[in-house]
Amino acid sequence: MKSLFVGNLSFQTTESELRVLFEPFGQLGRIHVPTDRENGRPRGFAFVEMMNDDAAKQAIAGLNGKVVSGRNINVNEARPRVNGGPPDRSGGGRGRGSSRDTYEKTPWQPREPRW
Repeated sequence: MKSLFVGNLSFQTTESELRVLFEPFGQLGRIHVPTDRENGRPRGFAFVEMMNDDAAKQAIAGLNGKVVSGRNINVNEARPRVNGGPPDRSGGGRGRGSSRDTYEKTPWQPREPRW
């Protein structure tokens, strides 16, 4: 089984439209169209699981760059998540040019209040 990333989709693209688009290339598994948590709107990309690796390669070759709903879609092999979860948005300094090593080695120092 191979998972494909489908990018640059129209926000109106549905799972059933993707199923119709990918079925000629082979048997499909799960199709996932992520939605925005705040407004429930699709985020403009999807993941399509193909049951056969050869069918996945044919789908990439046949659909990458194809115009769907007025947009040139991108189809390629999905890469696994690096950390297995959503990005850290806690503001703890990670991911903004500072590494965890330097953050943990810095001793805690109280700050003066801003008022």
